Amino acid sequence: MRRELPMRLEKKSPCKVNLLLNILGKRADGFHELETVMQPVNLFDEISLERGGEGIQLSCNHAELPTDSKNLVYRAADAFLKLHNLRAGVRIHLQKNIPLAAGLGGGSGNAATTLLGMNELFGSPLPIQALDSIAATLGSDIPFFLYDQPCLATGRGEKVSTLENFPALAGKAFLLSHPGFGISTPWSYQNLARFPEALNGQTGRAQKLVSLLQTGDLQTAAGEIYNSLEAPAFDKFPVLSLYKNFLRENGALVSLMSGSGSTTFAIAENLVAAENLAEKFKSQFGDNGWLATVKI
Repeated sequence: MRRELPMRLEKKSPCKVNLLLNILGKRADGFHELETVMQPVNLFDEISLERGGEGIQLSCNHAELPTDSKNLVYRAADAFLKLHNLRAGVRIHLQKNIPLAAGLGGGSGNAATTLLGMNELFGSPLPIQALDSIAATLGSDIPFFLYDQPCLATGRGEKVSTLENFPALAGKAFLLSHPGFGISTPWSYQNLARFPEALNGQTGRAQKLVSLLQTGDLQTAAGEIYNSLEAPAFDKFPVLSLYKNFLRENGALVSLMSGSGSTTFAIAENLVAAENLAEKFKSQFGDNGWLATVKI
């Protein structure tokens, strides 16, 4: 009996933090070689997909985002249709809840979630390996979001190895703080050249961190949690350094900028501790930005 295809789907699109982002130098192709440890975060954008109409019709609640081929959601849907040789129409609505240009991979997560949703909408014709191949052509972080688990990524970020959940993070919680402005990823990488030590990191830090997180010893692992891109970001936006230091001095087990910024995250002992830390943060810096707490 032929399975009936769904006409409409609702998908949650998660974000991430980088527990480590270690840049290993610039490559001949213009990209940067890196190693990174990424952790999913259960904060979501929402994507609805519906078969029908002609071509790809994308709408979004965020006026700043384009709804044509400049949007990763549109490009992901288009790539899926072309690879599967489908001429069907699809309507997609993107509800943005995660800040833009935040270092949380919101756009990359949107693209990956669109690939997963399109595959489901059209009867799952493509295996995960094919979706992974499409994702790698769209952007470096996108393959990570096809897998709902921590990952170690190398190359320019597209070579993804999935990992078991880290015992060191069991029961812990995130506090995420976005200051109300974004940082362009291309700008971050371009300005890394002014910081040679951050540009040319020592390989092997990612595997060392993974090993420590797997032992359950967050206190020891915290010494290996690092982000090369803090160097240019803190130089231009010193408030981010203030955020990081304040969080660490007021009870965070770990604090770090995620990705290319501008979000700073803290790891707290549990959700109550994260919420208490958020109140201290608001008392110090006000509540003009975006704050979120979530269990890991």
